[in-house]
Amino acid sequence: MSSAVAAVMRPIPIPRSDVLRKDPGAQAFMLMRIAFTVAPILFGIDKFAGVLTDDWTKYLATEYNDLIPGSASDAMHIVGVVEIAAGLVVAVVPRFGGLLVAAWLAGIIVSLLLVGGYGDIALRDFGLLLGALSLSRLASAYADGSGSAVAARGKEEELAVAK
Repeated sequence: MSSAVAAVMRPIPIPRSDVLRKDPGAQAFMLMRIAFTVAPILFGIDKFAGVLTDDWTKYLATEYNDLIPGSASDAMHIVGVVEIAAGLVVAVVPRFGGLLVAAWLAGIIVSLLLVGGYGDIALRDFGLLLGALSLSRLASAYADGSGSAVAARGKEEELAVAK
């Protein structure tokens, strides 16, 4: 069990440039890794800057706000810090970061549904949640350091045969 946790928490290098040019899977992995790094960081920063909306608190369910100390505005600042941290985790450890962002998005979806009137945004966030889960799975394919999913599959097959 601890080896499984260690594998999920291991930093994953960026696939080599020759692999990125030829492997559509590596390209998809990098696009998703970049998107799920940049988007949470920008959303987190905006919880302080207020550029995308002038009132992030309207998306916060009272059930969540009652659990978080301070005002709704304080809660959204905490959310912003967590989002920035999640983006940084995706950059370094995308297998775990993808799962972290997926869980975070699940919490956002529940909040949006509890608030009501934001079903369209909840549905969009569900699509993002599936993308974050896909990023985590793709990261496991490129986790061996060679930058190639084919090499990673070959090593898995060698290990399976050796057992």
